This record gives sequence, C-alpha cells and structure tokens, in this order.
Amino acid sequence: MLTPLGWGTAAVSAVLYAAGWWLGYPEPAMLAVAGFAAVAAAVLWTLPGPKLTVRRDIAPVRVARGDPAVGVLHVTNEGRAVRGLSARDAAGRTDVAVDVPRLRAGGTRSVTYRLPTGRRGEIPVGPLRLVRADPLRLARRVREYGTPRTLLVRPRTVPLAPLPSGRAHHLEGPTSDRSPAGTATFHALREYVIGDELRHVHWKSSARTGTLMVRQLVDASLPVTTVVLDARPESWPEPDDFELAVDAAASVAAGAASATFPVRVLTGAGPVADTRGGPGDAEALLDRLTAVATEPGPRSAVDVARRVPAGGALVVITRDAADLGRVASVRSRFDRVVVLRVRPERSAPAPAGVHVVDVGDLDGLAEAWRRIGSAR
Repeated sequence: MLTPLGWGTAAVSAVLYAAGWWLGYPEPAMLAVAGFAAVAAAVLWTLPGPKLTVRRDIAPVRVARGDPAVGVLHVTNEGRAVRGLSARDAAGRTDVAVDVPRLRAGGTRSVTYRLPTGRRGEIPVGPLRLVRADPLRLARRVREYGTPRTLLVRPRTVPLAPLPSGRAHHLEGPTSDRSPAGTATFHALREYVIGDELRHVHWKSSARTGTLMVRQLVDASLPVTTVVLDARPESWPEPDDFELAVDAAASVAAGAASATFPVRVLTGAGPVADTRGGPGDAEALLDRLTAVATEPGPRSAVDVARRVPAGGALVVITRDAADLGRVASVRSRFDRVVVLRVRPERSAPAPAGVHVVDVGDLDGLAEAWRRIGSAR
C-alpha cells in the first residue's frame, strides 16, 4: 500500500501532468511521468512477500510487575534472501521495535527484545508485523507472522508470614474431600489402598461390604485467611495506589498459601479466589489477582466481610476512612482483624481489637506485618 508520501507523490504528479497538458509545456508532464514511475516501482518493490516462519518464546511467562521479561523471535527464511525489513511486535497496547537483520535463503536468526512489564495484567504478545518498504518510502507492505502468546504480569509481593489465628469452635468442625489429610477428624469411609495404616481399618464396614474399608481422617482446624480488597473506582483516584493495594493483597494471600493455609480473596464484585491449603495455591492466587481491576458497586469492603464465614484472620485493604469505623462491627466474627490503609490522606485511630497499618510501600508493609505477628 502507498504511504502518505506515496499518495502525495501520485497526487502532485497528476496535477503536473494535467497542468503540462493544459498549458502545452512538456517539462511538467515529464516530471509527472517520473513521479508515476517512481510510485509504480515502489509498489512492485514491496509486492513480493517474504516466506518466513516465525516462532516466539517468552521468558519468563509469568513475571512480577516491574521485573524483566524478554521475547525471543526465531525467524527462518524459507524463500529468497530478503532485506529492507523492519519489524514491530505488539505487547498489549505497546509496539516494540524489533531489529531483524538481513536473512539469507534458508537462514535463521534469533532476536531478543525487552517486553513492557510496568503494568499488571494479561499482556498479549504478537503477532509480529514485518514491514517491507522501498528505498524512497513511497510504498510499504505489512504482513503478520507467528502465533500470539500471553505474558502474565502478576502483582509484586513481599514475604509475609501467616497471621497467628484460629480457634477450635467445635470438636469435629466442618470437613470436605478437599480438607488436608491428617489424624484429627473423621470425614468418611473409603476403600483401603496400599500404604494405609491397619489401625484405621473399619472392620464392621469391611465385613458388611466384603471390601476392606478404612477411616479417612482430615485436619479441619486450619485457620482461614480472608482478604477483602476494596475495588470501587471512587476509592482509588490514583491508579498507582490501587496497584499497591493489589500488591498488598497478593502478599498477604501468597504468604498464607505458602504456609499451606486456606485463603479466600474477595472484592465488592464477588470472590476472586478460594484455596484450601494445597501445593501450588500461592501461584494460583497470584494468577487470579493478575486480572483484578476496579469495578463500580455499592458494596464496601466491610459489607463484603459481613457475608463471609466467620473464623480465622480477616485482612481488609482499603483507602476509605469510613471503612475503618465500620470494621469494628465484624471484629467479633474473626480471631484477628487487620486493616491495611493504602496511602491514606490522614491518620485515624484504630478501633478496639483491630490492627491498623498505613501502607506507603511494600517494604513498610513487611516491617509492620512482622510487628503484628509478634503481638499477642
């Protein structure tokens, strides 16, 4: 296709040709013919398309916000030697310039370039757009190559220990098939598998069914860490403040999940993640928090906290000073309540029995969290 310069050259050539014909001067007509010839040659120059195979790698595929990530393009030329190529790879809304050197016939080149990781989210990378232009830049042809990939830019985190909390509200407690195996609470009967202890065999059921049955015991007393993030747009006039709030939520959730404790994360729009204390929970939580965004709604963080099951630790992340006054109404439902106020406009007294931390950055959060954990 013609570039703006190409269209301008064609338009000027047409005007010159018409003027030369109308006035009877051959010189303008000759210039016009030269212009038309240049435009036609440019179109013919860019008409052949290179036969390329493009494979894209991203390393790493998951990265914390702000950490480096690179794209690696492996470009193989399956046709004749090509030159005059410039390339741009799409990374979300950003176009990344890629320097593709001259490719000989049958040759392969690998090109590495930095990907933008300044903003959290699922960043689509690709397709690669190769631009072939003539020397005069009168025409160019853009072709897309390669299969798009996705870069996951996750929240930044700092190591945080799980809050000491948890009370045995009743002897047996609720259990499920997802509860971690243990020795405390009877959950169900199941068939014997090699490795089960014989002392767990339920002989009466085994005799009645003709199949060796064992008691399935679980630990039902693991404290749950509930993280409630205020995601109303009016609470976060500055986007960077909300990013810090998500980082704080991710740090609290990942810290508890890394210690194999159950974690639930919610916003006013509903549940974000709910884990039961298994391997890989921390990674799953970070993946789910990658897509969290502000969303309008009438429910505040405290309104959400009123609807979750009682028990364990509650961590409310907000900037709204009104939430701090209302959080006392849910204090009795949880073993420990912490309010993280992200870059508040002014300090405020903490309600009785509630830990309040003003968070200005993640390093300050880590230091304040250690003090909360040591407080009894």
